[in-house]
Amino acid sequence: MEFYHNAIMLRREITMLLLRDFGIKDKVRSVKSLYGVPGMEPEDEQKFREIVEKYEMKATIIEEYPAWLIDKMRNNIMNILHNMIMNITQANTIYPVCESEFYDRRNFQNHAIGNCEQLLQEMQYIISIIPVDAQKYIRYVEMIEKEIALLKGWRKSDNKILKKIRENEAAKAQKEGASQKAEKQV
Repeated sequence: MEFYHNAIMLRREITMLLLRDFGIKDKVRSVKSLYGVPGMEPEDEQKFREIVEKYEMKATIIEEYPAWLIDKMRNNIMNILHNMIMNITQANTIYPVCESEFYDRRNFQNHAIGNCEQLLQEMQYIISIIPVDAQKYIRYVEMIEKEIALLKGWRKSDNKILKKIRENEAAKAQKEGASQKAEKQV
């Protein structure tokens, strides 16, 4: 189940990155945090609020990039992460006892691997658009690559299950063939 635990950790770590607008910010900030400056007198806070509203400065104080762009990129990543976890969960709920179930499980595993590849592509795109330190993204890329390796290992280990299913089906077919032959002789 290391593939599952790593996927959960990957989702959490990337979510924390998204909360910092892909690493543009050191921490999650908002205009509200500016209102709570230690020692700011209530009158000054009120004046500050009025200036921010009057000159529509909220966006420039909070973000260096348009909110719609950051939101779109964030939503794309969150959707991919969600789909990855759902595909892993769905695959893990299937314990195949026949070939069709094996291939259903394999399909979800393949989709989870595809989700990891999508994450890598989105991260490359983000790095090309937003001037973030690409070195900071290496740990996330390594986590994604580890997840891909774990998922491929899980998928490969399932080949033993397929072999067992085929052996059981062959034995069952042989038994049925012998039974039908015995019936014909009677």
